[in-house]
Amino acid sequence: MKHSTQDLALFGGGPAFLEDRRVGRPNQGDRRLFLDRMNQVLDNEWLSNMGPLMHEFEARVAKLAGVRYCVSLCNATVALQMLVGDRATGGEPGDEVIVPALTFPATAHAVRWRGLRPVVCDVDPVTGLIDPDRVEALITPRTRAIIGVHLWGQACDVRRLEKIADTNGLRLYFDAAPALGCTHEDTPIGGFGDAEVFSFHATKIVNSFEGGAIVTDDDALAARMRAVRNFGFGAGGRVEEVGTNGKLNEAAAAMGLTSLDALESTVAHNRANYETYRAALAAVPGVLPLEYDARHRNTHHYMMVTVDEEAAGLHRDVLLDVLRAENIVAQPYFPEAMHQLQPYADESTVPLPHAEALCEQLLALPTGPGVSADDIGIISDVVRAAVAHGPEVTARRRTETTAQ
Repeated sequence: MKHSTQDLALFGGGPAFLEDRRVGRPNQGDRRLFLDRMNQVLDNEWLSNMGPLMHEFEARVAKLAGVRYCVSLCNATVALQMLVGDRATGGEPGDEVIVPALTFPATAHAVRWRGLRPVVCDVDPVTGLIDPDRVEALITPRTRAIIGVHLWGQACDVRRLEKIADTNGLRLYFDAAPALGCTHEDTPIGGFGDAEVFSFHATKIVNSFEGGAIVTDDDALAARMRAVRNFGFGAGGRVEEVGTNGKLNEAAAAMGLTSLDALESTVAHNRANYETYRAALAAVPGVLPLEYDARHRNTHHYMMVTVDEEAAGLHRDVLLDVLRAENIVAQPYFPEAMHQLQPYADESTVPLPHAEALCEQLLALPTGPGVSADDIGIISDVVRAAVAHGPEVTARRRTETTAQ
């Protein structure tokens, strides 16, 4: 137990863990099943170029997402670039795509990479999701598309965004990078808007080492995206589109399938961890777990809290330092809003107070199959001790930082 500041590793105490408990630890699944699949790959001598495991992976993802088509890709950033650059999106250099201020930089990078201008939109102050009212206010004659982000697996207000896009003749895409297995009410995330994008990066609940996918019910869009990922080659073997090399290889598909096998048990573990954290942190002033809308299903892959400096007596970044000294590798999500990043500092001409406030408060705590209920008890004990001595911890940290 940590009872005083002297007990905290940041100020000389022993660390709570000898080995890191960290955000984003890969969910490996059953290694035996993965190796069996890799032996199949090597025996087939089919390592890439739309192999059988890739097709199996696509079919399983499409079924889980409730859509007709899944176009697997080497990563989700390429997926976003392909959608933004699709001829159905249209647009000339400098035309606009509305993106939320609270997202991973890849969302805006994909827009800028294709020569369009990301217009940064403020978010809901509680959920961090793109605010449809602000979306409407940002639409101009140069707007070509909207990209919503299902942040931490929370469903955007998809119906409202679909209505806005339809009314204004815009394409609507969703960056669903962390949302495979989540729902909007009873409908799986995957079939909203014109298309959605999943990530299978190593840190995601389903990982393929590195990978992504476009999911859609649009026949023509799916056909174009399959051509674009393979240098523009269409079904007839002729180059029909300006393409790239975005294929998912068979080793990645083998890992993706193995990760999918473990999805149900991983989600159950994550939900139990979420409830354990909620109970353990319930009485800690100023540290509030993100409450997920009960109408929607979430995989609880992220254990998000906000740290209210006034109520907790210390800033999120001070608590982050405390945790990391204990080998609890938490992460800020996100330290800066999109319009605060150097490449996009000129992309917003209006205040974005909600995104900026959340960037000062958000913190992701370790969870996943590698984190146990006992681990959560220890992590919560460290948080409780730091907050109990918040002003003292802040003052000591400031003094030590100045001395350095």
